Amino acid sequence: MPKKSMLLILTVASCLSAGCAVNPLTGDKELMFSPLRQDIEIGRLCAPEVEKQMDGRIKDDSLQSYIDTVGQRIARISHRSGLDYHFLALNHKSVNAFALPGGYIFITRGMLEKLQTEAQLAAILAHEIAHVVARDAANRMSNQSAMGLLLMGAASAGAPGELINAAYVTQEILSLKYSREDERQADMGGLRYMVRAGYNPYGMVETMQMLETLQYDEPVEFLSTHPSPYNRVSYLTRTIQRRDLDLSALKVGCEDYQHAVLDRLTRIFHKTLDPRAPLPPAGFLAPCPPALSPPFRTGSQASQKTVKRGTIPCRASC
Repeated sequence: MPKKSMLLILTVASCLSAGCAVNPLTGDKELMFSPLRQDIEIGRLCAPEVEKQMDGRIKDDSLQSYIDTVGQRIARISHRSGLDYHFLALNHKSVNAFALPGGYIFITRGMLEKLQTEAQLAAILAHEIAHVVARDAANRMSNQSAMGLLLMGAASAGAPGELINAAYVTQEILSLKYSREDERQADMGGLRYMVRAGYNPYGMVETMQMLETLQYDEPVEFLSTHPSPYNRVSYLTRTIQRRDLDLSALKVGCEDYQHAVLDRLTRIFHKTLDPRAPLPPAGFLAPCPPALSPPFRTGSQASQKTVKRGTIPCRASC
């Protein structure tokens, strides 16, 4: 059979077999070659490969527990709260975070070292949870012909582990680039999730500001696959202001993050803290404070102003 005829048959078969799934974040129907159970299987299959390709996990059970606690707190109020979510910190110097289909979410040491509060960590995890909820990775894969056909075959056979090469699929997933519209939806969905989970939403504004600032000096891996939508910080800020939230009731978590993440990373990788000082206990997570941290200085060096307590979380001093 001529190659062109075979390609036509495959294309027609793809169109006839393609299914649709509703995106819970938008209510829209989107092209999806595989069912949700396939997402879970792909995530399970590829998660060990991600660890292998990205220098393994950070070997600190307490730090991993803290990150999982924050992630699970958000995941359980998401649109797909029934998924079995997995959160893992990777020992990789890149500034990055990403999600495999089915609820497997990763954040790198490079990203953790740039964040300063638990609310900022929650922002990154909530953003990735929103990608999982929307099935954005599966949608991107479905829109790539080769990956789409592979997923269709695996879904039809019902035995993806036997048909999919984990290393190949992992590489493809790690190289997927979301659209700017995907990113905007994940921003807005993640913002809603963080507030529902009790976190100050300005943590997301600060995180996106930080990433965009880093991008001026050198490429940031997170932004290479999560392209920044136009006017990102502005639309996030406007959305928060329109909601008229009581920010004093929402958590920032400067000290929690300092003790549970930054101090531990310093001890593990930089060896500058007094080695005789005890590390925070396993599972350390202090209760949410009743009010935000003290005011801090923000804005450019040329024009700074003091932000009123209860309007935006602290950055460095707590």
